[in-house]
Amino acid sequence: MHEPLIVTERLELHHIPADGLISLFEDKDDQLAIAGRNFINPHRVLVADEGPLAWRVPQVKADSSTNKWFVRFIVLKESHEIIGSTSFHGAPDSEGMVEIGIGIDEKFWRQGFAKEALRGMWRWVCDEPGVKTLRYTVSPTNIASVKIIESYGFEHKGQQMDEIDGPEDIYEMAVADFMKTWGA
Repeated sequence: MHEPLIVTERLELHHIPADGLISLFEDKDDQLAIAGRNFINPHRVLVADEGPLAWRVPQVKADSSTNKWFVRFIVLKESHEIIGSTSFHGAPDSEGMVEIGIGIDEKFWRQGFAKEALRGMWRWVCDEPGVKTLRYTVSPTNIASVKIIESYGFEHKGQQMDEIDGPEDIYEMAVADFMKTWGA
């Protein structure tokens, strides 16, 4: 089953079904993930670099209903090519918080695609029951991502230590505040 397509001005955010997600990770093959769709993967997104798949695939195997929250290809409408991926880290936690991650192929950096994809994902998730807080964590040295999250007005809440990525700054915004400013 495919989750609804999320469409922004220049992008389409296509959900990846569970079998496609598993094949991307285990077989390094995108055929199931893009089968029957009108886009291509010339940059080998999630094939050449697995991104979040090592975390998301075990979660999907344990409970396929969690896949609703997971990986979407970021497709450039103009060329029908995948230029990145984005994924929530899971369903809302007990406090209603959802965290998101994003990766854009380097050839498409500094063109506003990450900011646009994040806005599309956040607009979608703000309509989901139980979601109260949006979270984004980022290395303080990732200046481009810090500027993106600050441009949305997210509040810096502190820092955490990620066992793989090292120190990460935590940014959050209430769903109501996001929708007031960015929902339309």
